[in-house]
Amino acid sequence: MNTATPTPPEGRIVCEARGHLLLMQIDRPAKRNGFTPAMYRQLADAYTRLDDDPALRVGVLHAAGEHFTAGLDLPSFAPYMQRGERVISDGGVDPLNLGQPAYRRRTKPVVVAVQGITYTLGIELMLAADIVIAASDCRFSQLEVKRGIMATGGATLRMAERSGLGNALLHLLTGDEFDAAEALRLNYVQKVVEPAQVLREALRIAEQIAAQAPLAVVATRLNALKCVEEGPLAAMREFEATQQRLATSEDAAEGVRSFVERRAAQFTGR
Repeated sequence: MNTATPTPPEGRIVCEARGHLLLMQIDRPAKRNGFTPAMYRQLADAYTRLDDDPALRVGVLHAAGEHFTAGLDLPSFAPYMQRGERVISDGGVDPLNLGQPAYRRRTKPVVVAVQGITYTLGIELMLAADIVIAASDCRFSQLEVKRGIMATGGATLRMAERSGLGNALLHLLTGDEFDAAEALRLNYVQKVVEPAQVLREALRIAEQIAAQAPLAVVATRLNALKCVEEGPLAAMREFEATQQRLATSEDAAEGVRSFVERRAAQFTGR
């Protein structure tokens, strides 16, 4: 990552396009990568760039230093919460992917690499993504109840959906700290690896996704998400129209050619 310039006190998100991947690094290690409003706005801009640039196919969210993020920098966010004011501007992609009015929902996949402290917003960002690789040293906590507030970035929804209501409430209502093994058991993360391997494994999976047909990847992701959010019948109703649209694409023709010619397909996203 290009981090030659010093990290500003308010932190930043450092982006790097690497082939078809967009690497998005949370960079405020001196404060355990605690998110300021400026960082959150930059992250929304990065997610918007991922969705809008046809050359980019997969995002990889990771962090500088030993920790993913300690969550929101509450003193800097409290005035926004008290005023009921949004931090990011209308029209961009919401990193939490909650479908709120004025924000766009992401279409392209995001893989997240988490390590060390992964609190509050950190859990919500990883649950809003698609695939999570966790370092074995991860420490998770959704501790808003200890601060007199509620988790409103999707944890109450997605923790219950992934692990069942009782398991979700165990951690949401106590604000306790749990480890990577527990996060894996509860389906909050998909893989646990040694800390030195976490970003490498996330990049490996992202590259594997990026090698597939981009239109088919987006359609598959959105259909699976629709099933979770709206139910199997809503997802099934899209099957025929989506398959017809994909079958007439250049990538589908390339898929057939590569099968006949017994070679790896070279997809263009058209």
